[in-house]
Amino acid sequence: MEEIKDNILPLIALRGVTIFPHMVLHFDVGRQKSILALEEAMVKDQIIFLVTQKDPKVEDPDIDDMYKIGTVSKIKQILKLPGDNIRVLVEGLHRAEIEELVQKEPLFKAKINIFKEEVIEKTVEVEALMRQVIKNFEEYVEQNNAIPDEILSSVEDIDEPGKLADIITSYLAIKQDKRQELLEAVDQIERLKKLLEILAREIDILKIEKRIGMKVKRKIDKMQKEYYLREQLKVIQEELGDKDGIQEEIEEYRKKIEKAKLPKEAKEKANYELKRLERIGPHSPESGVIRTYLDWIVDLPWSKETEDTEDLDKVREVLESEHYGLEEVKERILEFLAVRKLNKSMKGPILCLVGPPGVGKTSIARSIANALNRKFVRISLGGVRDEAEIRGHRRTYIGAIPGRIIYGMKQAGSKNPVFLLDEIDKLSSDFRGDPADALLEVLDAEQNHSFRDHYLELPFDLSKVLFITTANTIDTIPRPLLDRMEVIEISGYTDEEKVKICSRYLLPRQIKENGLKEENILISESVIKDIINLYTRESGVRNLERKIASICRKVAIEVVKNPDKKVKITSQNLKKYLGIPKFKQDERINKNQVGVAMGLAWTAYGGDTLPVEVMPMPGKGNLELTGQLGDVMKESARAGFSFIRGNAEKFGIDPKFYENTDLHIHVPEGAVPKDGPSAGITMVTAMVSALSKRPVRSDVAMTGEITLTGRVLAIGGVKEKCLAAYRAGIKNVILPMENKSDVEKVPENIRKKMKFIFVERIEEVLENALAEGDAV
Repeated sequence: MEEIKDNILPLIALRGVTIFPHMVLHFDVGRQKSILALEEAMVKDQIIFLVTQKDPKVEDPDIDDMYKIGTVSKIKQILKLPGDNIRVLVEGLHRAEIEELVQKEPLFKAKINIFKEEVIEKTVEVEALMRQVIKNFEEYVEQNNAIPDEILSSVEDIDEPGKLADIITSYLAIKQDKRQELLEAVDQIERLKKLLEILAREIDILKIEKRIGMKVKRKIDKMQKEYYLREQLKVIQEELGDKDGIQEEIEEYRKKIEKAKLPKEAKEKANYELKRLERIGPHSPESGVIRTYLDWIVDLPWSKETEDTEDLDKVREVLESEHYGLEEVKERILEFLAVRKLNKSMKGPILCLVGPPGVGKTSIARSIANALNRKFVRISLGGVRDEAEIRGHRRTYIGAIPGRIIYGMKQAGSKNPVFLLDEIDKLSSDFRGDPADALLEVLDAEQNHSFRDHYLELPFDLSKVLFITTANTIDTIPRPLLDRMEVIEISGYTDEEKVKICSRYLLPRQIKENGLKEENILISESVIKDIINLYTRESGVRNLERKIASICRKVAIEVVKNPDKKVKITSQNLKKYLGIPKFKQDERINKNQVGVAMGLAWTAYGGDTLPVEVMPMPGKGNLELTGQLGDVMKESARAGFSFIRGNAEKFGIDPKFYENTDLHIHVPEGAVPKDGPSAGITMVTAMVSALSKRPVRSDVAMTGEITLTGRVLAIGGVKEKCLAAYRAGIKNVILPMENKSDVEKVPENIRKKMKFIFVERIEEVLENALAEGDAV
């Protein structure tokens, strides 16, 4: 190889090209500095130093922008090109390293240190390494069709390890950083090892590329074959006279899309899918998916709307004819209609009817739809735990369908139905998401004008839908969801209301459903009242209707035997048709008892009475609590016990009673869990009665939270609790003073028959609850 006399050489910074020793390569030069460097080299001995730029985009590189190691090369040929560019043919001679840049203007000159290749001993290891490199290069050439096979024979004749590595590297299509890494490998053995590693990786990549290429080719061949067969099929159809083929179906969809009066975005999407269906043909597996999607789009009521009844008197008449009571709900619907009459663009309200089972929440929603002349849709949310149930599945899933909301809108056939979401307090959640979160958009009047189902992927307007939800309790409804709804509480019915409901609706319906005629059976209002008191103590009327149905079935047996039979149900023969009464007037209610106080409780099924019993016994001041009491109720009992200990003398109790007396508090129906603070004053009254031996009045019921200082705090569910007391025959109810305004919710006819005692402290409770004298 040619000897280099001078170690200061003109330098050219190459962009994206690396020259190796023993390599002959041409490149174009256009920068002024590079042209001057060429001229300088040609004036001398045609030797030039070529180094690669780190970043090809840098126009005017400095020493830091170049790699330190490059190649000393000999210029073989120079050819001028149009546009002041020069094409240069060079041969790489030696590796060299820049020691310093001695000149920057008008051209680069660098002082270099040349690395001359030493002759190394060809040991067994070196020989094996060279053979492995040649073997891998042969495999690389086999995989890469761009390299001619003749190269292999020239490579196999090379006997120098360093030269072998450089020659092979010159043929590899690898990244610039890898080429520079091999150039900087001055040690010949290290260079071979790095080359072997790079070759192995490149072979793997080429194999994968080849495999992918084969798959793509097979797929293209298959598509071409299908296209050819489809074209043949078209020709055959034309020859047979079936010129339309799939076009008939496409035209039918096109007419449906025009008829559906879709919004702009939905129309564009439908036309796009229609073009896809036309393009892929009827025999593609995807055609069925597209057809189903188009069917959903054209069947949805994008612009269909029913006309609301604007006659408020007629609406009121329909609501009154189908439901007794529920004045607050009826009034709210009339308000909605009145505002809608004045403002046509009004958004539909979201009402939440909350109340115990059997009070008519679901049926009032159906009646509202009838009154408004709207379509009615009902979906039950009880146990729904998958978000996709509400929003639908994405079309990427096999068997994907829209969610229940879009399904309900299709079922309704209009964009302004009454949509009932039943049992919203029974929603669940799991790893598939929380359906309550999906309902947030549905039940938000500010968002639901553009509700997006995952299957449709189009905005659907729900703003004109009148959403009605039902729940037994609001405690289990997520707060963000509850905040979007207008809550209307539907309390339990009074006995008088149940009698009217039974006479007007339940009895005629059951007579008809059981195949009877009105003259076959006679049930007076007094008998209905007996059924209510003795067989069905409930907030609603569901069990009452079951009892009426049971009577009708037994009467049906007698009518079958004698078609002219007329059966009169009386208080005397009621037991014959309904069996032994389930409830009876508790004798203790008519007696003043020591240590027994009547409390009032609220449940998801309405109000109920809650007797509290206290038994003192010899001991060391322990407090025993039984009856499946919750933590809050236990804390109320302890707070009351501490209050009594601190004020024992005031209530005529031995101040040291706790030294030799234990108290056992029990709330009957031990299998039923109970919790809440409202039994606080009831437990204090029972404890004071048991310790002072003063009886509690049997005609008094009470509810209120107790504090450690004896204050009585407000509670909830006043109406339900008062109705429960009334059903139990208790006419005196002790309530916290803060709940005075809540009594207005109790029906006026009940209020007139009851006495409400409002208290602020426990002393007032005891003054009104404890009777003078001994227990009967």
